[in-house]
Amino acid sequence: MREPWRCLLGLCLLVCLASSHSATNPFAGQQTPPDPCYDDTGAARRCIPEFINAAFGKEVTVSSVCGRPPSRSCSVVERGDDRPSVRTCQICDANDPRRAHPASYLTDLNSAHNLTCWQSENLNSSPYNVTLTLSLGKKFEITYVSLQFCSPRPESLAIYKSMDYGKTWMPYQFYSSQCRRMYNRPNKATITKQNEQEALCTDGHTDLYPLSGGLIAFSTLDGRPSGKDFDNSPVLQDWVTVTDIRVVFSRPQLPRELALGAGSNSGGRDDDPVSVSLPTYFYAVGDFQVGGRCKCNGHASRCLKDKEGKLVCDCKHNTEGPECDRCKPFHYDRPWQRANAREANECLPCNCNLHARRCRFNMELYKLSGRKSGGVCMNCRHNTAGRHCHYCKEGFYRDMGRPITHRRACKACDCHPVGAAGKTCNQTTGQCPCKDGVTGITCNRCAKGYQQSRSPVAPCIKIPVVNPTAVVSSTEEPADCESYCKPVKGNLKINMKKYCKKDYAVQVNVLDMETVGDWAKFSVSVMSVYKSRGEPLKRGDNVLWVHMKDLACKCPKIQMSKRFLVMGGSDGGTGPGTGPGVGPGGGATSPGAERVGLLADKNSLVIQWRDIWMRRLRKFQRKEKKGKCSKA
Repeated sequence: MREPWRCLLGLCLLVCLASSHSATNPFAGQQTPPDPCYDDTGAARRCIPEFINAAFGKEVTVSSVCGRPPSRSCSVVERGDDRPSVRTCQICDANDPRRAHPASYLTDLNSAHNLTCWQSENLNSSPYNVTLTLSLGKKFEITYVSLQFCSPRPESLAIYKSMDYGKTWMPYQFYSSQCRRMYNRPNKATITKQNEQEALCTDGHTDLYPLSGGLIAFSTLDGRPSGKDFDNSPVLQDWVTVTDIRVVFSRPQLPRELALGAGSNSGGRDDDPVSVSLPTYFYAVGDFQVGGRCKCNGHASRCLKDKEGKLVCDCKHNTEGPECDRCKPFHYDRPWQRANAREANECLPCNCNLHARRCRFNMELYKLSGRKSGGVCMNCRHNTAGRHCHYCKEGFYRDMGRPITHRRACKACDCHPVGAAGKTCNQTTGQCPCKDGVTGITCNRCAKGYQQSRSPVAPCIKIPVVNPTAVVSSTEEPADCESYCKPVKGNLKINMKKYCKKDYAVQVNVLDMETVGDWAKFSVSVMSVYKSRGEPLKRGDNVLWVHMKDLACKCPKIQMSKRFLVMGGSDGGTGPGTGPGVGPGGGATSPGAERVGLLADKNSLVIQWRDIWMRRLRKFQRKEKKGKCSKA
């Protein structure tokens, strides 16, 4: 009695030690166990579910079961080579739990102290073929299928597998003493790499004794040439993949004693002498096992039941699916692959710089990258574009002060609609393509030496460069501009007296300029006419002539694309000739009609236009009509 107590005390000691450890470390029970799918550094590695009997507790569909109605069956138990067999009989009654042999006994807990067996109907009056069908509920990679018999092992049986939940079946293994007759297969065949998925037929099970209580075990990889390199053999990986197993018992087998004297009685079946020698015979199995692992392709360490109660892999490595057989959305930077001992082959996320939520895989790009990256981002947001949303789309440029992953990493080019030659700017600097004479990052102003025009084609035109000494006539003594323009310098006000002395008063918009000899020829648009002696001036396009000497000294001072009030006329100093006149084009003209249009010189009043002058000039017009200019 001391040994049991010693063990009990040892158990108590272990419990006390465990309690003491928990007391010193209150968080010991809360620590998360390491994930088998990742190593200590967090790197992915292959992980596989535990090896189990996948058939345990599963329902098996059988085509025959005894006990309905109750029946009596007898079997012969072999006891040795020289000792006679023992015949035993029993009652099968489905309504009596002590005498029932249901299909659930095939996959319950198998124990030598509590042996339970499924049993078919007696085969004397029923077909020989009896079928057991097991559904695993999910794909498994199995290593063996075993059957522990309570009756003599069948003389012929076949094992089939399904990979599509029972929709289609393919042979897995045959057992028979007459392989050619029963299954049209040779008794012995050689498996090569070319036929590794071929089901074999063997008669080895018939030589095993005792026949009653014997075991038949089929190894899925035994004898398969690629079995030692399973990771690199898709053929074998497919071969061991199973969702359902079906076992078909085709013929029963006699114990040795009865089989030796069988065959002379004509009262039995024509195709088998068993019915003559045995009063009753049947199939009985105590344990139906399928050893294997939940198929997760190396990307999960366990299988769980989902919300619908279906068994699925607890996928890691950015994979998903019942067998972790595809990459999770947005993890398509390389193709899905099964994990192996050397490489976990985890699915990698696409690199979209936080600008896309979807991507796709492109095999050509993957190959071109040296098999490193094949992801292509889809529907890039935040004004980005490219395979990785790594540059700005047309009409936008990079804000170098922000990382490419920033939502506002791309800024609008905002190119000026008139000054820019296009809407696409430099991706790095944001500089828009400017037209001639235009500058600025958005092409919004004229460059140095250019001035604005009203033309959308050429919004900025070059300012003419004039050398004052070059335009002074050689017959005249050179004079500095200050003394030359002195009579009118600073006197830029308008009044009734000045109005009356001038031959014309107009508002013009200066458009362009060219030089003709010693003269500057300005293209102008006459906006309003307030006074015109001689032929009346008309609104619209006209020409304003200014001598280069006057223009060089800025008397008058004229700028492009601006409006001016021009009052010129009869107070002398009108350039070569005797004074302005009205040319055939409708305007003042120089003597001899060499220059048709308006004429302005240092004595003319040329002032940048102000809108408040409009009322004053209209008032001057009314006074002139009343004859007040003659009194001025």
